[in-house]
Amino acid sequence: MKRLIRLTTLVLALALLATALPLAALADSLYIIPDSDRRQLTRDELWGYQYDTLLYAFNEIYARHGYKFKTGSRCYNWFSQMPWYHANESESETNHSESFNACSALENANRDLIVAVRKEMRELGTTNPSGKGMPTPPRNVNKPRGFEYVDLKAGQKLAVYSAPSTAAYRANNGKAAVSTNGAVYALGYDGNWMLMLYEANNARQYRVGYVDVSQIKGKTPALGQVAWAGITGTLQSSTTLTDDPALTGAVMANLPAGTTVTFLTTMFNDRSWDYVETSINGQVARGFIPTGVLDLTSYDADMDLGQG
Repeated sequence: MKRLIRLTTLVLALALLATALPLAALADSLYIIPDSDRRQLTRDELWGYQYDTLLYAFNEIYARHGYKFKTGSRCYNWFSQMPWYHANESESETNHSESFNACSALENANRDLIVAVRKEMRELGTTNPSGKGMPTPPRNVNKPRGFEYVDLKAGQKLAVYSAPSTAAYRANNGKAAVSTNGAVYALGYDGNWMLMLYEANNARQYRVGYVDVSQIKGKTPALGQVAWAGITGTLQSSTTLTDDPALTGAVMANLPAGTTVTFLTTMFNDRSWDYVETSINGQVARGFIPTGVLDLTSYDADMDLGQG
């Protein structure tokens, strides 16, 4: 009888171990560098990552301690999808003393080494494309992370612009509009404009655009102000601009190599998108291009915490 109990206990232990190992592997896969808080990183291993990936590895050190990233920044969009990340609500977007003070000397040394390696890459004019890129996001959904469902008063039809201005490009031949009877998701406010993702063409397409808050009837959701990087960059190859990263990827404009655009942030769904500002037919327009087309290596202010 005792032998049977011991055998049963062994089988249960092995089953639990078999379950725990994949969970542990999954947890590690949600980090850029899973143990950057526990061991000294090396220059050689950091050269095994792509330039942009190291930006997130840098900020990951502080994200572990609840650093509160600016709403809409690419680090906000990335880390807010991580189940391990919990923003420290006692911090503001400008005061991060708790997160800074929580970092160990080891973490600070790893942070400084990441900064140094990124500097080396810039000086060599490389994004280190053969290095490791970003891990696969943990959830495979089309809606870009950060956009959350908002409950707006039904029965409204609101004009939508691709940028926060009535002079900006407007899709659907200048008639783009959102019906509040359909699904509406929002990321935050850009001044007096709400950045939203909404159903279009009877839900056969989704669009990202801006609505003038003063035109919304009823209660507006409590959302933060988005913070854009505002970095000027040049396209290294031709690409297309879309306002629908969620479903169709419908083309707003074709952008040739050499086009200068303003990088705003990076957003993630089942892929990675750079959100940029450019112009269409002389009108300011914002939309999405695949990450990797835009060269930002000449600018390093994105290493500043919260600016990524």
